[in-house]
Amino acid sequence: MTVVVTGAATGIGAATARAFAQAGHRVAVTDLDAAAAERTAQTIDGAVSFSMDVRVRASIEAACRDAVDALGPLEVWVSSAGVSTMAHFVDLTDEEIDLNLDVNTRGTLIGGQVAARQFIAQGRGGCIINIASMAGKRGGVPLLAHYVASKFAVVGLTQAMACELAPFDIRVNSVCPGYVRTGMQDREIQWEAKLKQVSSEEVVDFYFADTPLRRLQTPEDVASVALFLASAAATSITGESVAVNGGSYMD
Repeated sequence: MTVVVTGAATGIGAATARAFAQAGHRVAVTDLDAAAAERTAQTIDGAVSFSMDVRVRASIEAACRDAVDALGPLEVWVSSAGVSTMAHFVDLTDEEIDLNLDVNTRGTLIGGQVAARQFIAQGRGGCIINIASMAGKRGGVPLLAHYVASKFAVVGLTQAMACELAPFDIRVNSVCPGYVRTGMQDREIQWEAKLKQVSSEEVVDFYFADTPLRRLQTPEDVASVALFLASAAATSITGESVAVNGGSYMD
């Protein structure tokens, strides 16, 4: 099985690439930071790496083509590339809004389109997994209105893609992580503390208090669900958004 993971140099993307490789699949690690993608690929048996800017269609197409040439027919596409910034709603700049929507929403849409076209050309079906967020189901997330908008869009997009692509035997699901220990979260803790004028420890305490299981998630928690959704055990699951959040909100 050939798997392409976007935003795979670090965090959830890197953990997802490792999980698929450990399960015996051929993995392409892609990221805007080509050097970081290569470093990650070197830690994964049999993996290859390619530069990909999910804001640019030609870049996505080139990485997809190169991955297929190197590893064989595409079977799974994981859209993990994502960004965040934080600001009070009234203070959001056009640059912040554009960045979040371009990477998180448009990048997921175009990436899924490129993958779907490849699957259809191959005539063998396939699986697309979009990494969304608990902010794609829960609007009451402070200081992240633009990010919320970008991730709600991913949840809706997942349903639309699943409906349209089902006749081609292409399944599409999303994963909605909660508070995940990543470099992105580390940055958000500092931003949130500054904007709320509290300590970073108080921010982390809130994350724990907001999570009934009383533990933050790991990238591996998210990766294991992505692996399941691509497996034979999930062949009847499509159009779903699976929460991996320790119960921090209920559908």
